[in-house]
Amino acid sequence: MKRDRTTRRALMRGGAIAFAGAAGIHVSGAHAAGRLEIGLWDHWVPGANDTMNALCKEWADREKVDLKVDYITTIGQKHMLTIAAEAAARAGHDMLIFTGWTASDNARLLEPVDDVVADLVKTNGAPNRTAEYLGKVNGKWVAVPWAVMSALKPPCSRIDLMKQHAGIDVQAMYPAGAPPKADNWTWDTFLVAAEKCAKAGVPFGLPLSQFGDSVDWVGALFQAHGAQLVNSKGEIIVKSDAVRQVLEYSKKLVQWLPNDVFSWDDAANNRWLISGKGALIMNPPSSWAVAVRDAPQIGSQLWTHGMPAGPRGRYAPFTANFAGIWTFAKNKPAAKSLLRHLSSPSSVEKLVAASQGYDIPSFANLTTFKTWAEIGPPKGTLYHYPNPHNHQIASVAAAPAPPRIANQIYVQGVMPKMIARITQGGESIEKCLDWAQKELQGFKRA
Repeated sequence: MKRDRTTRRALMRGGAIAFAGAAGIHVSGAHAAGRLEIGLWDHWVPGANDTMNALCKEWADREKVDLKVDYITTIGQKHMLTIAAEAAARAGHDMLIFTGWTASDNARLLEPVDDVVADLVKTNGAPNRTAEYLGKVNGKWVAVPWAVMSALKPPCSRIDLMKQHAGIDVQAMYPAGAPPKADNWTWDTFLVAAEKCAKAGVPFGLPLSQFGDSVDWVGALFQAHGAQLVNSKGEIIVKSDAVRQVLEYSKKLVQWLPNDVFSWDDAANNRWLISGKGALIMNPPSSWAVAVRDAPQIGSQLWTHGMPAGPRGRYAPFTANFAGIWTFAKNKPAAKSLLRHLSSPSSVEKLVAASQGYDIPSFANLTTFKTWAEIGPPKGTLYHYPNPHNHQIASVAAAPAPPRIANQIYVQGVMPKMIARITQGGESIEKCLDWAQKELQGFKRA
């Protein structure tokens, strides 16, 4: 039996590293501080990995560490498979990238990093609410907030179409280089604008499926109205006036959206905007970058800006990533040293520039890099993307429910499903709430 367990562990370790793919670097040196193996995201922006390689080599040369970097693709969920394989085998990389709830899910196998985060707070400012919610378990940081491929999903609007059909000047509302002038940019204003653009033949492209882009913006809508399904204590509170208010609002909004949004995947809203069919989507600037490349006449008319405000505030969907060190890592001191280096303001600024402004740090002092102010066309189109004026609250759908429950709410797309049931399935709001209550009770038992 012992030989069998060892064999399976060896196989799992081999599988975990195989997932990383061919991309990566091996930095050789004097090796005075030992060897370190890390697994990072394979960035979608061309050239971004080169900047990461240079930063890693700079550190490895200085610290005399034999460093191996594997880049792990998100295609086919291979990053998730890598996490699962290494957790099961108790072997693999020393440091690995975790997304969303995967850090808290693996908390018992992650080395506490309170010391690293405390050092970073001194230079980088406080982490945002979502980073703390996802990265801190039982009062201890289990992973370090990681800028690479962390992103907000705010509105990306057509400057011309919003002005022509909705009477909204998004550049004046969110001027480049200046604080927002968006007191009137509310979910009620949003509804009126959606109606006007739909009647003009350029509807907003808001998915309502169970894919991530859908769950994210719907989650922000719920939070802006104080509509929680489960509270921080784990109590089911879905049958509230706030949730009913959001569902009533959603019935009004859905009539002004494309008919097929209930089947859209995460690429559909991008295609919708780039095709010229729509006036607004909610997405990181990947859609803008592709438009600039493939449809420059549209790309030059795009402006990324803040979310609408609701009765409980202005919430923006934030997808947070983390860097974690396994408890079974062989070189924890080196991993912590590298994390400090890669998370320094100068390193993060270089990584943000390499990602063309896509990556967003979770720390308060790292939202004003010149990349966001200068990149274009049009110049300043991403100035408000990282929330430089602390204008909105970075959020994740289903918070503040305990992460174990919130993860299931998110993955199962409960909130978009509720909207689909009352708009496509013909259910009453009360019957929908009964359904949601049963679903949530099942999540609590799981």
